[in-house]
Amino acid sequence: MKTLVWVEHDNASVKDATLSAVTAAAKLGDVDLLVAGQGAAAAADAAAQIAGVGKVLLADDAAYANALAENVAPLIAGLAEGYDAVLFPATTTGKNVAPRVAALLDVMQISDILSVEGPKTFTRPIYAGNAIATVESSDAKLVITVRGTAFEKAATSGGSGTVEAVSGTGDAGLSSFVGAELAKNERPELTSAKIIVSGGRALKDGDTFQQLIFPLADKLHAAVGASRAAVDAGYVPNDYQVGQTGKIVAPEIYIAVGISGAIQHLAGMKDSKTIIAINKDEDAPIFQVADIGLVGDLFTVVPELTSKL
Repeated sequence: MKTLVWVEHDNASVKDATLSAVTAAAKLGDVDLLVAGQGAAAAADAAAQIAGVGKVLLADDAAYANALAENVAPLIAGLAEGYDAVLFPATTTGKNVAPRVAALLDVMQISDILSVEGPKTFTRPIYAGNAIATVESSDAKLVITVRGTAFEKAATSGGSGTVEAVSGTGDAGLSSFVGAELAKNERPELTSAKIIVSGGRALKDGDTFQQLIFPLADKLHAAVGASRAAVDAGYVPNDYQVGQTGKIVAPEIYIAVGISGAIQHLAGMKDSKTIIAINKDEDAPIFQVADIGLVGDLFTVVPELTSKL
């Protein structure tokens, strides 16, 4: 099989989630990459260095500068004629583009795969991750999104891919980029952090969240996450949210502070290597998935833990 992986990038480097999609694609067959952007030659060169990559297609056009799905999807659909499968990282942007590509190709999308069981057979989570379904496609072409935490990241060096320029359909005229308000964060990115400290609604307000969670995260050089309840209450911005409707993470260590463990939240972090839960309710669902549980008042426990680090 020939596979094409859409590359998520910042015009200079390849995002980590793409590396997991490359690993998944390699289990299906030969791997080519697509870098679409404006002034993205550096990203294409970086993509060509990824281990196992054969060819990197570079679509350099102003229409693709901000990865608008309405412009990128027709480009990918046109290129898909030469491939058996098109894969996307299951990120916000990847999940925005992939369904449009599937619609243009008139095939069913296979979402959020966890493993490759055969040429057209995959596993994927259902019921918020409480069950794993094995699905087999009968479509001639496959459109797949890949859960980044389920596959090892491909090596960013050692490859010898060639870069080939391609042209697309340009601006579809269906949408335009107005602007972006990007949150600046000195801490590690949630989806790639090795340690995450997350806080829940029990922290009462945004000031308390910062006073307790941020110092602990700083001591551990960790990323900061939050439950949906904490985000909805306005303690922290939306990009901190971990869960089914937030970010899916699988760090080495996940520390859940004042998080009860609703199914929605567990779906986003239960693949973490070691889960540490701090909660005053000994019957909280979070303790069912935790490797280490501490029953106690977080307003006493967290400052004490921070002071001892």
